[in-house]
Amino acid sequence: MNKILRNSSYKTLFFSLLIGILIFTVACGGKSTSATSQTASTMEQPVSEPADENGVGPAVSMDDIGKDPISPELTSKGKGIYEVKCAACHSLGENRVVGPGWKKVTKRRTPQWIVNMVTNTEEMLNKDPEAQKQIEECMVRMPNQNLDIDDAKAVLDFMRKNDEGN
Repeated sequence: MNKILRNSSYKTLFFSLLIGILIFTVACGGKSTSATSQTASTMEQPVSEPADENGVGPAVSMDDIGKDPISPELTSKGKGIYEVKCAACHSLGENRVVGPGWKKVTKRRTPQWIVNMVTNTEEMLNKDPEAQKQIEECMVRMPNQNLDIDDAKAVLDFMRKNDEGN
């Protein structure tokens, strides 16, 4: 190994790969935590009564979310958020990368559930049965991306645009 690292091109490649892995790890929330190796504080939080189809969080009572025509401005903003915060773990197709693919997500989930998942991630993962199923399938907890309601609405419109015709 030392002989390989003495060659400058191999050294550059080695450190480039190391930096790339570090950047990917940080972009995906810093660590992968499977459902079986959760921290004690996460495991101690009791699961409340099953949430309804709207999930747990501020969007539960927002009946108007996702009912307006798709906004090109929101879609553009949502695409930018997706590219920076979501694309490392979610594809726009059906395939799972780290988290589930987004194709037809707006057909499977209510707009309120989606907004709650991206704005109230920890509580959704701790209390919502559908979010907990995602942990079991993906073996990774989604990191909180610190999106506010306006950002979440933009991501939702981007998802709706992605699902048009699907």
